Amino acid sequence: MTHFMDVHHGMQGITAEQLHEAHQADLAVEKDEGVHFERAWADPRSGTVYCLSEGPSAEAVQRVHERAGHRADEIHEVPLTV
Repeated sequence: MTHFMDVHHGMQGITAEQLHEAHQADLAVEKDEGVHFERAWADPRSGTVYCLSEGPSAEAVQRVHERAGHRADEIHEVPLTV
């Protein structure tokens, strides 16, 4: 499986509770696409949210986000980790 980092813009003012709820929405449907969302981070001031996932493709990651109600603006494959 490949790791992906996706980015969501325009989420100014997001709270920890809202971030948690969005992450839970992803987790609720991720298995249908063979994806696992590992972690999410947010900067409420800039409105940027980052999600780290593992899955078969960027398209599968995007389908999970779309079903959860928050389409990613960018999805980047991350082939190297340490």
